[in-house]
Order: sequence, then structure tokens, then C-alpha cells
Amino acid sequence: MFFEEFVLLYPVYTVLFTRTGLSPAEISSLFAVWSFTAFAAELPSGVLADTFSRRRLIVAGPLVTAAGFALWVVAPSYPAFAAGFMLWGLGQALISGALEALVYEGLDRAGAAGSYARVLGRAAAVRTTAVMVASALAGPVLTAGGYPALAVASVATLLVAAAIGRSFPEPGARGRRAAAAPGADGETAVAAYLRVLRTGLAEVRTTAPVRRALAYAAALTGLSSLDEYLPLLALATGVAEPAVPLVMLLFTAGDAAGGWLAGRGERWEAVALAVGAACLAAGSLAGTPTAMVLVAGAFGVFRWAIVAAEARLQERVSDAARATVSSATGFAAEVAALGVFGCYALGSAWAGPGPLFAAAAVPYLLLAVASAAGRA
Repeated sequence: MFFEEFVLLYPVYTVLFTRTGLSPAEISSLFAVWSFTAFAAELPSGVLADTFSRRRLIVAGPLVTAAGFALWVVAPSYPAFAAGFMLWGLGQALISGALEALVYEGLDRAGAAGSYARVLGRAAAVRTTAVMVASALAGPVLTAGGYPALAVASVATLLVAAAIGRSFPEPGARGRRAAAAPGADGETAVAAYLRVLRTGLAEVRTTAPVRRALAYAAALTGLSSLDEYLPLLALATGVAEPAVPLVMLLFTAGDAAGGWLAGRGERWEAVALAVGAACLAAGSLAGTPTAMVLVAGAFGVFRWAIVAAEARLQERVSDAARATVSSATGFAAEVAALGVFGCYALGSAWAGPGPLFAAAAVPYLLLAVASAAGRA
């Protein structure tokens, strides 16, 4: 959804943390709090979506996130930032598996499941376009009204996102709620929840193609959490602080391009990942504003590959536990993201953003090898 990502705080919130006096290690610890909350809530929220209503979770997610952003500006401090990230992580978890499952279910019922990758890619492109627009507006709004103005605008757009989510159709919701209702076939709501959880976990445990697709998608998605440090990479090129949103605009343009191209040329996935890794390393080590074009291209390739991986996963799971398996992927991705944040925090004691981003090319190359070997 456009308004879910049209958040003016996105391009500059790491700069806000730096201005408040936080070190790179403290910022990484905040990202760890974010990821820990998200993966702790990911699987339970997916089971809820499969058991009761996917649409209700899609509505609740932006509301919870909005509360976290408001807290950042009302009381800017490490504890407030940590609490805000906890709310943001919970909001993301409520949406992630539910939205993917709801979209695939709707397409499948319409006989168009084969177009899921294209739809998911277009949705990703719309979201990143929203980030692009937010990046373009963040600088002027920051200059005119400071971080409070950014927070007010961000909360307002998330409220709109919740209202739009309320309008989504959910053809299977009535059946799920009826099956989970106390007394339905002698099964309580808790028993229904546990049954769906067991079904989803069993599908991952016993079906090798699902397990491989989940691991590959989770690794790609977890590595993409590196984008949280892109504003710091932009600052390291020597641009002024108000110009950071403009550099971020370049990165989001690359991400949007990857989304629009999703569903095409998937046989070249291994080669594309290897090229993306090379661009990431070269652009990061160059350390100039112009070289950020290479980094933007790399993140475009990574977005394209993530969509392809998510589509393969959806093709291999059953609808009964679709959101549960999708959330299990999100859970695993958050574990991988924690590793990224931890490595960045440790590495920041010896190296700047450029070398740290270049080092991230190595796991992308390993994923390219895995893709070529057909393990995804």
C-alpha cells in the first residue's frame, strides 16, 4: 500500500538517532530490538491471520506503527526509540504474512495465481515509489518544521493506510472465523489456533521444496535489512545532512525498478545476484555520491530476487496455513536481520559504512551460488 510506506521519517530517522547522540552500536541495538520484536510476533500473528481474519491484522498494523513514530518525537531518547521500534516491529508482524496470504488467496480464487509475482512486484514498486516521494519531501519538511512535522505527517499517512486496509475484500474470512469459533465442531478458538500452527509447521518440516524456498527467501529478505544503514552510507560520501533524503531517493528508485521488473527473467537470477553483489561492493568502496548509483542498482536487483523467492514460496504452500508459513519466513528473515545488525555493530568499531556495505556482497554471492545450484 502506498500510504503504508509514505512515511516522511523513513529517510532520516537514523540521522535523528545520530543527532540525539546515539553511537552506531546503539543504533544497531535499536535495530536489534526492532527485529527481535518482529520475529517474536511474526509467527503468532500469522497463525492468527489463518485462524481468524487476515484483513483485521492488516488494519491494526499501521495503527500500532503510528503510535511508535509519535513516541520518537514526543520523547526523543534511547528508551523512547526502543519502545517505538517495538511497536513498529509488532505492526510489521501483524501485516506481513497476512497481506501476502490475502493477496495470493484472492488471485487464486480468481484463477490468476500465476500473476502473483507480478502483482507482488508492482505492490513493492508502489511502496518504494511512496518512499521516493517521502524522500523528496522529507528535506523541505525537515527544514520548515523539524522532526515534529515529519512525525505528524508520518502518523497521518499511517492512519490513511489503516482505513484503506479496512476496505480489502477477504473471501475466506467467514469460514476461518466459523471454524475457530468456540463450539464449532467441538473445537475451541485456542484449539483451532494450535491446529493451524501445527499444520503450518508440519508443512515446513515435512516438505523439502517448501523448506528450501523458505530458507532462501528468508536469507534474501534478512540481508535486505542492511538498507537501514543507507542514510549513514550517504552521509559517508560527504553530502550535507539535508541532502541525505535526495540520495535515499536514488536508492528507493533502484528498489522500485526491481519491483516493476519482478516476474521477468527469473532464469537469470543467479547471474543477476552476482552482478548485484559486485555493484554493491564497488559502489560502497568508491565512497562518492556518484557511485551510489551502483549501490542503488544492487538494491534493485535484490528487490527483484526477493519477490521471485516469495512467489516460489507461495506456489508451494497450501492455503490452510498460508499466512503461517509466510510468517515463518518472516520469522527466519528477522533472525537473519539480527545477524546483519550485530555484524554491522561489531564492524563499526573498525570500519566505516563503505567497507561494511562492501562486506555484505559476500553473502549475496553465496546466495547466487545457491540459486545456480537449484537449492532455492
